[in-house]
Amino acid sequence: MAESLPPTRPRIPGSGLAKGLAVTLRTMTRKTVTQQYPDTQPDLPPRTRGVIGLFEENCTVCMLCARECPDWCIYIDSHKETIPAAAPGGRERSRNVLDRFAIDFSLCMYCGICIEVCPFDALFWSPEFEYAETDIRDLTHERDKLREWMWTVPAPPALDPGAEEPKEIAAARKTAEKLAATQAGPQEGDA
Repeated sequence: MAESLPPTRPRIPGSGLAKGLAVTLRTMTRKTVTQQYPDTQPDLPPRTRGVIGLFEENCTVCMLCARECPDWCIYIDSHKETIPAAAPGGRERSRNVLDRFAIDFSLCMYCGICIEVCPFDALFWSPEFEYAETDIRDLTHERDKLREWMWTVPAPPALDPGAEEPKEIAAARKTAEKLAATQAGPQEGDA
């Protein structure tokens, strides 16, 4: 047995046009919320991925960021420097010194892998996004420019007051308390 369909109303000619004009009139009477970009800067979310900033003091030239980058857009050059022995009879040490750190933003896909794999927190997301160039070759930014962007990186959010204390801080606090207790305790030979 077939179900019967509800009766359809006859179509009035031009009703679709009238509905479309009604939507247009409603939209025209509302205040616009569009921000005109060059005149007003946008309010960016706190974790915006703009460009990558370099905190050069933390970089040990371990090359993890360059090796893990799927686009191979990070260029690092370094040399070894010998540090004399700190104590007499000690041995000399060598360390890597950063000569060049550059990121080619024309190749970068902003995946953030380089920031995640950096073991020394030398790379950070900066919310800067106004770095357009007229020539694609100018999108390779050297360490001076990356260092400038580092100072635009927002501070990390505050810890939740109800959160558990990190284990590292708790261990350091307990060690400091034990040390203070032993130093403040009675000394042998005091009478």
